[in-house]
Amino acid sequence: MKFGFVALIGRPNAGKSTLVNRIMGDKVSIVSDKAQTTRNSIKAIHSTPEAQVVFIDTPGIHKPSHELGKQLNRSAVNALEGVDIIYFLMDASKPFGTGDKYVLELCKKEKLPIFLIFNKIDLLSREELILRLTELNDLGYFDEIIPISALTNDNVDRLLKVTVDRLPEGDAQYPTEMTTEYPESFFITEIIREQVLTSTSEEIPHSVAIIIDNLKEDKKAMLIQASILVERDSQKSILIGKQGQKIKTIGSRARLTLEGRYGKRIFLDLIVKTEKNWRNDQQKLNAISKQNLGQTDHE
Repeated sequence: MKFGFVALIGRPNAGKSTLVNRIMGDKVSIVSDKAQTTRNSIKAIHSTPEAQVVFIDTPGIHKPSHELGKQLNRSAVNALEGVDIIYFLMDASKPFGTGDKYVLELCKKEKLPIFLIFNKIDLLSREELILRLTELNDLGYFDEIIPISALTNDNVDRLLKVTVDRLPEGDAQYPTEMTTEYPESFFITEIIREQVLTSTSEEIPHSVAIIIDNLKEDKKAMLIQASILVERDSQKSILIGKQGQKIKTIGSRARLTLEGRYGKRIFLDLIVKTEKNWRNDQQKLNAISKQNLGQTDHE
């Protein structure tokens, strides 16, 4: 039996969350084409008869412009502590740039096996792929270089095999039916935020947070009352939309996704609130983080 931790790290939009979801065969992390979609280091627990691997999906490392951005970077770097393997993800359609070099230097400090996961190979021709892989191999930084497409599932099985082969012997540390450590309230907020991301322009996504105000459920139904925080009244107007159509669409799509996840009727009530400069408010950021982790002020 093998057991170990694998941290996925890389720049925004490298495909970390898509890969975790592909491995798990379930939607553990939300996905969008917006940078900084992932805001928490999410543990996904993958169990087979031969191994239990805990994959840690992290926020994309970027140049921060506010306290939230700094917090996301810290979360990603902290996730490297105590893991057995680092997956350094790269978007195959983009050149190896200064941002990638910065992330790689952070990885090298940990003195752990680094797997270059060269993702989105479906966007390259065979000739382009061979050229890029040769260039990256010549850098001499990586213990393994594995080209994949998380989107099309190309070569992901080989990635898992190579990973398990490199993990230490050990017993499973989590129940085999367990897939994540996060409470369900976290996934509810993420599903709502995902619909905000897919329904709004570039201005809104980074300025929005979701807070659960009330959550009640029984065997047949779930009542969710949640606040969507934005930083400016203009953003609030965009989210609500003309005659409330935008927020109605967001709520409807989120409700359908939630009903599919929980198999029961969902009553979803969303309200948009302006919280000026919340991304630089450490107290507010801590409160949101505590809720995501299912913590209380007494813990």
